Amino acid sequence: MSTAHVLDAMRGDHDAFAALITAATARLYALACLILRDSDRAEDATQEAFVRAWREIPRLRDANKFDAWLRRLVVNSCYDEARRVTRRAEVSLISLSERSVGDTSAASAESDRIEQAFRVLPLDQRTVLVLQHYESLSHTEIAETLGIPVGTVKSRVRYGVAAMRAALDADDRPEASEERRLA
Repeated sequence: MSTAHVLDAMRGDHDAFAALITAATARLYALACLILRDSDRAEDATQEAFVRAWREIPRLRDANKFDAWLRRLVVNSCYDEARRVTRRAEVSLISLSERSVGDTSAASAESDRIEQAFRVLPLDQRTVLVLQHYESLSHTEIAETLGIPVGTVKSRVRYGVAAMRAALDADDRPEASEERRLA
């Protein structure tokens, strides 16, 4: 991302805006997929964010913060999409095509357990965990992206990790293992 492209886009240059969006599309779509757990809904949210970005870019205050601003638009679009559609997504964190041929059934089962625990997290907790672990953002950067206090980010991370840990612990109980075996 070049500041010159951002400034040109802010003045209405379609080609500069297209170059900026092209450079960010794959990363932002992946972010939306992780948050929404559904590739179609993630595509819709990403497209909506890009439309908003084109409409709002003349009002961007700091060209150097374009990436953070665009990421925030994508996260907000994901929230809008999640509110719009109430059905639960069934998309795996690790797609089958990414699993290596040598994966054992135990590793696959563990991935499925983690995916299941992640899937049941509330959207706000899932979002901060995605931004922290997949985007490698600090708590301060997450707070800026989401427009929330740093303390709220920390509590969402803490509660999200605790909820995942509880779900995995519950899955480890003997009666849960027996239910899985019978299913």
